[in-house]
Amino acid sequence: MSLKSKANIIRRKVMHSLTHNVGKKSISEMQKKANQFQVNRVLISRPNHRLGNMLLITPLVQEIANTFPNCTIDLFVKGKITPIIFQNYPQVNQIIELPKKPLKEFSEYLKVWFSLKKTRYDLVINVEKNSSSGRISTLIPSANFKFYGDDFEELQNKYPDIKHIAKYPVYNFRRFLEVLHQKPLQGYAPVLDIKLSEQEIEKGKNDLEQITKNQTKKTIAFFTFATGTKCYSVDWWTEFYEKFYPKYKDEYHLIEILPVEDISQLERKLPTYYSKEIREIAALMANCELIVAADSGMMHLSSASKTPTVGLFSVTQPQVYAPYGNHSTYIDTNTQTKEDIITVMDDILQNIKNSK
Repeated sequence: MSLKSKANIIRRKVMHSLTHNVGKKSISEMQKKANQFQVNRVLISRPNHRLGNMLLITPLVQEIANTFPNCTIDLFVKGKITPIIFQNYPQVNQIIELPKKPLKEFSEYLKVWFSLKKTRYDLVINVEKNSSSGRISTLIPSANFKFYGDDFEELQNKYPDIKHIAKYPVYNFRRFLEVLHQKPLQGYAPVLDIKLSEQEIEKGKNDLEQITKNQTKKTIAFFTFATGTKCYSVDWWTEFYEKFYPKYKDEYHLIEILPVEDISQLERKLPTYYSKEIREIAALMANCELIVAADSGMMHLSSASKTPTVGLFSVTQPQVYAPYGNHSTYIDTNTQTKEDIITVMDDILQNIKNSK
């Protein structure tokens, strides 16, 4: 482990010890003024820059927009990717961006923090309860009602899928509303959604046709790259290729979607697609029949494009990060085989055919 990584771990532990009690007693105080509860302007805090983590808050943003149709939503985030993700969300008003590298842009970093005091909100929500920056950014703004993201223990039995990082903020938010004597929405948590326009989807179709040359067959796409230990080896993908290629090559186009690093764990055995534009990639994904993806931000992008997605997990917990909705599911490669992946792919493809 590098010195930088060790320093970051120590920093996070120190900050967590200093901030974990921030807002702990706020619920009881807010209950006293529940009769004043009216929401027109919301701030959601998720100061993170990773593609996957930003896509994973789209269900909460949808939930709030559906609960309060006339509200506007500001997002407190890090980095430059969030405006791209939420550009077609009409309720999202202002995106307040912390610099990705605060030490190099320290004056701008401080300026962004101080800007939180400029706007008064009706409701401020911290998405991740263990985020020190999230708790502090919930504390700073002026608002009558603030939810710091802490769990409601009684929800563990009500929602068997509450561990999922995209779902538990939705379930906790619903319970928060109940505690304030409001009526929340019911049913399943919203799915991830990047909200592609018809024009974007049409362009994605054209981009896919450039690779496959025609659309007489549907397309199965593979995303083979991931960071660190989540990345399966070339040998692993070669063995998997030898199983899926002869099975699907006649009925489907098979392509590989490449990461920004332009790395192919399949060694370019399949036709490839490359783009640095997140929405272009999502639009091409939306035109695929099925995507098999290593656990990564691109796996979440596939899910957010509304395409059935099989996520491959070996390191992180699928109960927390797995794709869901639209026939999506996951494989735990620690306990399941490549043949199991094929079986799951077959089931999804058959379910798609049955639903048409």
